[in-house]
Amino acid sequence: MRRTNALAAAVGFGGGLIVGLIVWSQQTQRSRRDLFSARPWRRMAALGYLRGQNSPHHVRLLRDYVAWERHPGLRRRGQLILRRMERSLDR
Repeated sequence: MRRTNALAAAVGFGGGLIVGLIVWSQQTQRSRRDLFSARPWRRMAALGYLRGQNSPHHVRLLRDYVAWERHPGLRRRGQLILRRMERSLDR
């Protein structure tokens, strides 16, 4: 009986983790459109998505974003991602 309960708990945990990852992935893909949103949380999520996207197009987009952003924390985050992206593309 205990082994069955432990197996059920492990399967439930694993299933919940997988569902959570799928939902998070979909949310971040949707959030890439929200880089210039009026809502700071959406802009932060969009920055999180762009962090993993290295391309000249995204560098130009982040330059525009950094110039546009008025929130100091989000601007610093955008600048950090932009510098990392530029360094990785220069190699």
